[in-house]
Amino acid sequence: MNREEKLLQNFQDVQNSLATACKKAGRNRQEITLLAVTKYAPDTDVLFLLQQGLLKHIGESRVQQALKRWTSPQFASFNVVKHLIGHLQQNKAAKAAQFFDFIDSLDNFETAEILDKHTPAGKKLRVLVQVKLTQRETQSGLSLQEARKLVKQIRGLENLQACGYMAIAPQGATENELRALFAPLKKAFDEDFPKEQERYLSLGMSEDFMVAVEEGSTLPRIGSKLFT
Repeated sequence: MNREEKLLQNFQDVQNSLATACKKAGRNRQEITLLAVTKYAPDTDVLFLLQQGLLKHIGESRVQQALKRWTSPQFASFNVVKHLIGHLQQNKAAKAAQFFDFIDSLDNFETAEILDKHTPAGKKLRVLVQVKLTQRETQSGLSLQEARKLVKQIRGLENLQACGYMAIAPQGATENELRALFAPLKKAFDEDFPKEQERYLSLGMSEDFMVAVEEGSTLPRIGSKLFT
């Protein structure tokens, strides 16, 4: 199997896993948007899947790196929805507001205000508030209570659209631990973001996305399962 065949097989395996998780949970597969984490993937791999029309939403974690890649002649012609999934430093917020379609990792109002100020006229910048599910000091995010308060504050800003929550589960968590962490977040999500509006719950990565989808995730972030 050559590299291109491997990438196609990876993509199909992920699609099959998403379908299995949805069937187990009684969910509609159309509710799930695959966010392909391209931040560490080689350009050749990303380009191949783009050329096949398989990548619609992509996730990058560094503003400068994303700008360099997606404004280059090779990549600029592809129409993809660009998500910033890494922690956003305030000194990069102005550029991020201009370039990205989504900021999935917002965790403070000061950064939200900078994003609002620098979002181009006529653009609604969609943002997800990051909830912290781990005890790691290096992990970004807010407690669920603080995150819900931030959503209310963001709704007072003209150019931002708060449309969900994002969270990163602890590495090595058991299935039961994951479900216990995801369930309160899903409950808050349903209360804060009614079904009739555009909304996203971004839970789950390559190692735990099936459990996350079973627990209500609509925007799993998948990198290594696609690009290994």
